[in-house]
Amino acid sequence: MLVVLAAVLAGAVGYSILSRGLSTRTDPSPAEIMIARTMRRLATPSAVRAQNNPLAPTAAVLADGLGHFADHCASCHANDGSGQTALGQNLFPKAPDMRAPDTQSLSDGELFAIIENGIRLTGMPAWGDGTEASAAGSWGLVHFIRRLPGLTPDEVTRMEALNPKSPDQFRQEDEMRRFLAGESDAAPAPAATSPAKPHHE
Repeated sequence: MLVVLAAVLAGAVGYSILSRGLSTRTDPSPAEIMIARTMRRLATPSAVRAQNNPLAPTAAVLADGLGHFADHCASCHANDGSGQTALGQNLFPKAPDMRAPDTQSLSDGELFAIIENGIRLTGMPAWGDGTEASAAGSWGLVHFIRRLPGLTPDEVTRMEALNPKSPDQFRQEDEMRRFLAGESDAAPAPAATSPAKPHHE
């Protein structure tokens, strides 16, 4: 029975690729989604899936998670976790809405494993390096991810100040400061964005 099911799914994926190509602009087919979610679950050992977050969700842990998410994750996932960024929406599969049940229903251990180990054939990299500091940072992010559905506008504003900035953005901010202070007559031109810094420093 499993062999038949695997053959049917392989045929569905093959048909999808042949009919729609390999562009990242299209949404995954239902067969691709089912295979990816099954593989994600199977790739996480049951002992890891069953792990509870060892960190208490203190104010300090949540503040660190907020900063970490803003600096390392928001480029793809957006500050509010919606995934509505230029980068996130051009991945295949697209960056998910992390506030939605598909993410929030994952166990703490599953979220931790995804952060630490990444997911093959997606844009999700492995951020962990095997150290205790890395694990603590990832567990803190798990707590913050749980807070995404109730994130406040003030928290999003705080995150915007922590998002990675390119040299052009720093220059633009300095030009804006000088313009508002009357030190310059020219309003600054828009700046380009830059990729995020490494996850753990």
